[in-house]
Amino acid sequence: MSRTICLIPGDGIGPEVSNAARKVIDAACPGIEWLSLPAGAGALERHGDVLPEKTLKTLEEVRLALKGPITTPVGRGFRSINVQLRKKFDLYGAVRPVRSLPGVKTRFDDVELVVIRENTEGLYSGLEHEVVPGVVESLKIATQAGCERIARFAFDYARQRGRKKVTVFHKANIMKLSDGLFIKVAKHIHETEAPDIEYEELIIDNGCMQIVRDPSRFDVLLLENLYGDVVSDLCAGLVGGLGVVPGSNIGKDFAIFEAVHGSAPDLAGQNLANPLALIMSGVMMLNHIGEREAATRAKEAYNAVLAEGNPEQLTRDIGGQGTTSGFADAIVAKL
Repeated sequence: MSRTICLIPGDGIGPEVSNAARKVIDAACPGIEWLSLPAGAGALERHGDVLPEKTLKTLEEVRLALKGPITTPVGRGFRSINVQLRKKFDLYGAVRPVRSLPGVKTRFDDVELVVIRENTEGLYSGLEHEVVPGVVESLKIATQAGCERIARFAFDYARQRGRKKVTVFHKANIMKLSDGLFIKVAKHIHETEAPDIEYEELIIDNGCMQIVRDPSRFDVLLLENLYGDVVSDLCAGLVGGLGVVPGSNIGKDFAIFEAVHGSAPDLAGQNLANPLALIMSGVMMLNHIGEREAATRAKEAYNAVLAEGNPEQLTRDIGGQGTTSGFADAIVAKL
């Protein structure tokens, strides 16, 4: 096999977890040609731009990438690179599987759900301005077309993977037009295109309570942009945190797979960060490109390492005292 994939190492711990993920993916699926591309705060320092033209041009040509975490300044500085990439390449569907893992002890042991998030509209459209000094307005965007394609994406995903139910979280009791459109369209897609899939709607505050009471009652969650961002992190907390949850951003003919955690600059360069989230995202990527046997082998390998629970191999966030590279090496040894 010969296939080209872009690799965006990112900032902070990004290069370390990216190297670890690449090592595992190469062991499971030899023959990949990696194109390393700069983006983020580090790219700004070295190339004068957070998204250099070369990076964008290469992504446009290859249309497939694995991305490490990228720093986003809080309340100042440049716009989120993640948001820019999703908007630039119309990566409208975010998929974040959340499942209980062997050897990772949490309050729940039966979590097996998927968060599907609309990725290009809502409050993350970035349409903000100061009305008058001291008054800021941020616009929430919802379009018929955007709601239709993410609802159809969610039901198609559920059917293709044997899932039984799609639950929409919303706040249409307050945002009657924007969230109202979202649930109206989702219900229509269910009734006309996916009547075989069970469908329900929950007001999001109630939905969050129900998740922490009993996550096993959920299967596929469908949410608009901001809600999906928040709820996917909430769900990650059910299974051990952001270090053990993968993510992908899917468009019509383009996909970027990423760890959903931050760049953790306080851990950078110490070889201590957990690379599992990006490794799992890489497994999602292998499935996406049809390398299902390699994806299964990699998944079984990291499950085996987790199940054994050797503290010398596991990183600190999941109860061990191992290193980033050591964890990856243990998975490769299983392969």
